[in-house]
Amino acid sequence: MSIVPASERNLLRDLARRVAEIAALPIQEERRSLWKAHNSLKPARPMILIFPEGSWTELLPAESLSTTTPEGRTIEENLRRRIYYHEHFADDTVVEADFVVSKAIESTGWGVEVKRRPSTTARGSWSFVPVLLEESDVDKLHVPRIRHDEDESARRLAFAEELFGDILSVRLTGVTNVSYHLMKQYTDYRGLEQMMVDMYEHPDLLHKVMRFFVDAHASILRQYLDLNLLSLNNDGTYHSSGGVGYTDEIPRPGYDPDRILPRDMWASAESQELARVGPAQHEEFALRYERKLLEPFALNGYGCCEPLTDRIEQVLTVPRLRRVSISPWADVRIAAEALGPDYILSWKPKPMHLVGPFDETAVRSYLRETVELAVGHGCVLEMVLKDTHTCEHRPERFDRWSEIARQEVDRAAGG
Repeated sequence: MSIVPASERNLLRDLARRVAEIAALPIQEERRSLWKAHNSLKPARPMILIFPEGSWTELLPAESLSTTTPEGRTIEENLRRRIYYHEHFADDTVVEADFVVSKAIESTGWGVEVKRRPSTTARGSWSFVPVLLEESDVDKLHVPRIRHDEDESARRLAFAEELFGDILSVRLTGVTNVSYHLMKQYTDYRGLEQMMVDMYEHPDLLHKVMRFFVDAHASILRQYLDLNLLSLNNDGTYHSSGGVGYTDEIPRPGYDPDRILPRDMWASAESQELARVGPAQHEEFALRYERKLLEPFALNGYGCCEPLTDRIEQVLTVPRLRRVSISPWADVRIAAEALGPDYILSWKPKPMHLVGPFDETAVRSYLRETVELAVGHGCVLEMVLKDTHTCEHRPERFDRWSEIARQEVDRAAGG
């Protein structure tokens, strides 16, 4: 059944053993406990997460991998990243002794293919190519139909169990990350500038498409339920635009472990495309729809890169809101005053400190200001370093940033 050569299997199993060793260290259980308290609004201290994202190609370049098959390289990268976290970052990432296998879930798509104009430079930005040009084009959109290929899921699980079953805890999961990006979908089809024009010139069209998306996503959720594809995400599953799901609050007592429901899960939404519009437009064209989609879920997050502090009152109307993204462009003081001890302040520090001259004094001062401000307001603070598209091939900058962040957190906690 294996499609990975024997020589590569031995390498992968050795990496898995190293992951299992790291996962068995007492610090991992300490971090789990800290996250559970944090996500229940009973923090012991601010938490730290690092997501290298685009910089992974500089931290673990393709040429550093030893496997040759596509599946082998994917697995090797997964394992090496976990080891890298432990050996380099002083953040609160929990290294788990598991190997997650995703169910083979397929979608027929939305009926209209998104088109983009690629960049002419390596890792450059693409641009929009609008495909919904007339109101009649909206009728081309279809509600996706979901299918589960059970045979393929079984194949994936058997392969992983045969490879790692005696080393790691292999588990099959369905849909664990439920996140709604309605305005991204709209701009994918209409373009970013056109979306803002539509708010004034074609608001009925925008509302029509938003209503369609809400109905379509509600249908997708029903299909997940009919096919029993939802899985718990009260663990290290990535949540919202930064954060992890460890919590004892969900699932509720009496839940059915063989049939997970929205009321057993975290979910989230964001509309970062609306960063340059006012609170009234954000409410009219996004929040009113997002609230409907988030209503069935137990705990919710909101936001990404949009600076929410000029519309924080509207955001706080999201049902069962727990995590709020405070971007590098938001006013942290307003956020701290508004969120206090009642919500998680998921702060995204500026990733720009990783490029150009690395100024440790500036990094320390920047982090200290927010940590002290948040602690002073009793906030449940997490610092999430992300959108890190490059470190200019200086991976040690991540290490040092995390060390400084840890020092400032310990300082604020009196450690």
